Amino acid sequence: MRKRWVWKLGKVLVIVAAACVLGGYVVMRLWNWLAPEVFGGHAITFWQALGLLVLARLLFGRFGGWHHDHGHWRRRMKDRWEKMTPEEREKFRSALRERCGRREERGETIA
Repeated sequence: MRKRWVWKLGKVLVIVAAACVLGGYVVMRLWNWLAPEVFGGHAITFWQALGLLVLARLLFGRFGGWHHDHGHWRRRMKDRWEKMTPEEREKFRSALRERCGRREERGETIA
């Protein structure tokens, strides 16, 4: 069980690192292509481009397409829950306990 979480964390870290590298590279290439011609600016390095991305995040909030309605999943689940029969609700609860319950309840030993 623990190895699975470590594996998932590793995958997330790799994806975040790849997104940072890709974002920094794209900003650097776009800046170096446009800024000297349009504004008479100078070329920037990868690290400066990454800094621009962080600055944009701080000033303008999340990047496009990442806005989430955190209450949306609750409303959807409430709607589904209200449509369930009592038998379906109990089946859902037992499946949730089996999947997410404490280890003692699932019969696992704690190392």
